[in-house]
Amino acid sequence: MSGGHGKGKRHKKHPPHEEHENHERWLVSYADMMTLLMVLFIVLFAMSQVDADKFVKLKAGLAAGFGAENVALEGRGSQLQEAEPDSQPFDPGSKVGQPVDPAEAAAEDEELKKVIADADRAKQSQMAQRAETEADKLQEIQKKLTAELEAKGLANNVRFTIDERGLVVTIVTSSVIFGGDSAELQAGGRGILDSIGPTIAALPNKIQVDGHTNQLPVQTRNYPSGWELSSARASSVVRYLIDRFGLPAIRMSAAGYADTRPLLDPGDPQAATVNRRVEVVVMSSLPPNEAALLPSAAGDPD
Repeated sequence: MSGGHGKGKRHKKHPPHEEHENHERWLVSYADMMTLLMVLFIVLFAMSQVDADKFVKLKAGLAAGFGAENVALEGRGSQLQEAEPDSQPFDPGSKVGQPVDPAEAAAEDEELKKVIADADRAKQSQMAQRAETEADKLQEIQKKLTAELEAKGLANNVRFTIDERGLVVTIVTSSVIFGGDSAELQAGGRGILDSIGPTIAALPNKIQVDGHTNQLPVQTRNYPSGWELSSARASSVVRYLIDRFGLPAIRMSAAGYADTRPLLDPGDPQAATVNRRVEVVVMSSLPPNEAALLPSAAGDPD
């Protein structure tokens, strides 16, 4: 006896249909990437340029390059209109979208040159002013030193000049400050240093002492050459100023130049006396480019 029809009958299940794979989905990602890149470049350009006309021209160029007729870009609440293509020639070295106007470019170049020239003149004027101020200070120091030397009758043994280093106090050695082939200070030399020492010690400037010999072919006995003799004489002056007036050693320096920097030509009758000297230099605090203006600011020929 069979049961009701269909009770034992099983329905066959149909297999699910496979989804068709969309091989063109990459186009969506690609289009999104291109749109983002376009927006990035437009934003970067907008940050660097405030000229709306140039921005519109760039927008139009990008829209044409990406094959789009319209690009939805908003500018302060209103849609930017596409610009007509620029018919003027473009300079490859100019900014994007900036037309070349020869007359305008020449005017801008002239204006730039004028601005640079004005700035350079202002800088030179400031440098000259600082050099004049420094020269005035050095000349005041010279006046004090001259008065002290004149009070002791020693002014004829010293000469003053202002060069790019500062105030140069030249002491002719001869037999006044050092004996022949000797670096030991004599009474005359100590008297000169005692006259100028107090004023120099009160200054904030660095002090450089240079020793020089003359060009006479005299064989030194106590020193191998004029280099050692000139250096020893400069060192003797430095040591005396430090010991006598308490000048800080860090402010002092000594150098010997033998006969390499003569004041007078060796053929001059006075060369043997004048070139044999010690120079006490009150150093300028100006930078080199301004210190080079000191001689002219002070009215010295060199």
